[in-house]
Amino acid sequence: MSQFKRELTIEWGDCDDAGIVFYPNFFYWFDCTYHAFLRSVGLNLRDLKARYSAVTPLVDVGAKFRSPVTYGDLIVIEAEVSEWAEKRMRFEYTVKCGDRLVATGHELRAWAVEDEEGRLRGGVIPEEFKAALSATEAAS
Repeated sequence: MSQFKRELTIEWGDCDDAGIVFYPNFFYWFDCTYHAFLRSVGLNLRDLKARYSAVTPLVDVGAKFRSPVTYGDLIVIEAEVSEWAEKRMRFEYTVKCGDRLVATGHELRAWAVEDEEGRLRGGVIPEEFKAALSATEAAS
């Protein structure tokens, strides 16, 4: 499966009163990493809407927090497509600070297309899209 990596420096505003990263930020970073992964293969949400009349809403997310990170730490977020289904795809995330495991997480995304009335319905993920995300390792 294809992997994507991005680096991020923890900013003061990412932290809570205890001085560690506020946990919802991880879900934001997972989402941002997904979008960066798309951009690394020449796609973005506007492209998905224009080419396929599709969006990729989240249907399930989760995370396990292993070790805290604080202001100034440099983290690496790795994303991997771990599963392709007909209408859904699963992304696994690993967050590290150096060699230390910080968190793991996942996103399950649906492939949703607009019908004639503009309502979203589940659709089959195009092979072209799968190929774009599976072609090579991407890095930012």
